[in-house]
Amino acid sequence: MSSQDILESVSTLASYNVLLQVMFRVLTFLLNAFTLRFVSKELIGVVNVRLTLLYSTLVFLSREAFRRACLSGQSGKNHSWRTVINLLWMTVPLGVLWAVLLSCVWLWLLEVPDAHTVPYYSPAVVLFALSGVQELLAEPLWVLAQAHMFVRLKVVAESLAMIAKCSITVVLVVFSREWGLYIFSAAHLVYTGILVLCYAVYFIHFLGSKEAARNSFPLRRVKDLLPRRQNLARLTWSFFKQSFLKQILTEGERYVMTFLNVLKSFYIFFAKVLERGRDVKSQKQEEVAIVAEVLECLLKLVLVIGLIITVFGYAYSHLALDIYGGSLLSSGSGPSLLQCYSCYVLLLAVNGVTECFVFAVMSQEEVDKYNFIMLALSVSFLFLSYVLTGWAGSVGFILANCLNMGLRILHSLLYIHRYFQLSRWKPLRGLLPSPPILLALGVSGVVTAVSEAFFCCDSGFLLRLIHIGVGAICLLGVLVAVLLTETKLVQFVSTQLLPRFRKKRT
Repeated sequence: MSSQDILESVSTLASYNVLLQVMFRVLTFLLNAFTLRFVSKELIGVVNVRLTLLYSTLVFLSREAFRRACLSGQSGKNHSWRTVINLLWMTVPLGVLWAVLLSCVWLWLLEVPDAHTVPYYSPAVVLFALSGVQELLAEPLWVLAQAHMFVRLKVVAESLAMIAKCSITVVLVVFSREWGLYIFSAAHLVYTGILVLCYAVYFIHFLGSKEAARNSFPLRRVKDLLPRRQNLARLTWSFFKQSFLKQILTEGERYVMTFLNVLKSFYIFFAKVLERGRDVKSQKQEEVAIVAEVLECLLKLVLVIGLIITVFGYAYSHLALDIYGGSLLSSGSGPSLLQCYSCYVLLLAVNGVTECFVFAVMSQEEVDKYNFIMLALSVSFLFLSYVLTGWAGSVGFILANCLNMGLRILHSLLYIHRYFQLSRWKPLRGLLPSPPILLALGVSGVVTAVSEAFFCCDSGFLLRLIHIGVGAICLLGVLVAVLLTETKLVQFVSTQLLPRFRKKRT
């Protein structure tokens, strides 16, 4: 596959990811709003924070390093797919180990919720850990699908799984709310089970078919998907250490808005087009040109989106929480937390793109060196969290995350600058939005803040609508400024990220 073909496939995958994640966020939003009417907020909180954190930590630590190593250009060129499959099966026993360790922490080291308010906590911990291990059974198939750009498989599998999860949750909440956490545990087990089933059924049908032969698929039989002995482990070990430290640094990225899921797709693009560990002069220059242009556009895209979220998040956090959860959420420190988190999203967005590129081109030695930097950042983050939380409460924790994220961005920017300094490409220009956009954002920030002071949020429904209308007009002005001044970015989005509903090879 040429770099242009890879970019086209990855762009389509990213577009479907955006649509998929939008659907997931909408369904989750509606599901939470619905279940709040039937179960306690304490139970919802345990599910959305503690149990989901258990699940996400388990799968992240079990598979992230394997995904990065096995999707890198180095693994694809120097190793057979059977070697990659062998390595990926290691995620399952590793997942079992993490499931046992994390379950012990969640059950014996963390405070157990009150059994009357949140019933069946202990079985729920075990079942959520089991769902994580169950999802890891599909990991070799997931990597195969990602590497060969099986776009629709991911969309169909995750859509079916999410629809089933939401359906089961709604039915059980309405008719068997006394089951407590069993409801959400059962729904999550069904979700991961359908994911595994979809991938398994697809590859059982696909392997050995005429379509597989026509596309020169590297595996021919279902037996080839089973583990054997071989080795791609050194690079994986480096990424594993990094993933562990990264998970300690922050779990906030799990909550970041939809567009950051695009980065998972573009990591594949960077890793496939550029050879890991080689400087820019040693790469094919036409491919470096494409990568530099894509990186610049991605930086500009996430910067603009992050700035919009930061500016409008300040004036609309109180209203959003009030509409979603009433005074239960909009009173107290809730709005301030969401306002601070809106700023954090901007840093997360930029860091997501910069680290996406850096991790795709770093040599193994550079990854190992970066692990020590991550260790230092881990220690500083824990210290800052302790100090700032004591000073500003929950807001202090978000500020500590912001400072930590800023340091990570600084490291990545320095690496990217050094990488491209001997070339004629300057992708970091993507971090410089045009003056009209900055002016539009500044005016919007002032206007919406004044609107909030006069119209929101205790003066009736009509004044709320006026406040929303003011925000809509300001947002329209910002978007017009983007369309008129960032023509390169608009072209990139329209040609690469917007989904093109045409028949794709799978």
